[in-house]
Amino acid sequence: MELTEIQRKFVLHWGEMGSMWGVNRTVSQIHALLFAHGKPMHAEELSETLGVARSNVSNSLKELQAWNLVRVTHTLGDRRDYFETSVDVWELFRTVVRERKEREFDPTIRVLRELVSSPDFQKEPPDAQDRIRSTMDLMNKLATWADEMLRLSPGTLDKVLTLGASVQKFVRGDKAGKDEDPDAHHASLPMI
Repeated sequence: MELTEIQRKFVLHWGEMGSMWGVNRTVSQIHALLFAHGKPMHAEELSETLGVARSNVSNSLKELQAWNLVRVTHTLGDRRDYFETSVDVWELFRTVVRERKEREFDPTIRVLRELVSSPDFQKEPPDAQDRIRSTMDLMNKLATWADEMLRLSPGTLDKVLTLGASVQKFVRGDKAGKDEDPDAHHASLPMI
């Protein structure tokens, strides 16, 4: 498959961003390619398009499947596995948040709870106890927030994120630009 310049730049950038987020570059590029293409692709096509080894594609697809970001599909008359990802950015966002929470936040919260409930915890200096408890409190709040956000429909989640940006501007006291109505950012806040 021949990529357009836009697709090429998107795939390359997504690979770079994936590396910054701790995800293998090829894993990120395959996901970006499937997302940008919007249609199922087989492993050989992915390998040829990205110019990476077939074994690298195979391992990357397994990782994407483990993250629930790619699923296998089939075509009549073709025995090969085809791979696709959601083309809905909100669904992808929710999948990444859910997977990261399960893999990173939940185990950390369990360990922090174990530490705080251990009899040896009381032997720690009070300032260390405070830091560990405040870390646990923050992690619990973030996990609860993530659970609540995952329960929302994409439309409601979009409204919450937009509202959150408006609230942040209001709390900071950001001034409206020269050409804007000075009360414009207040007008977008619902009356509570």
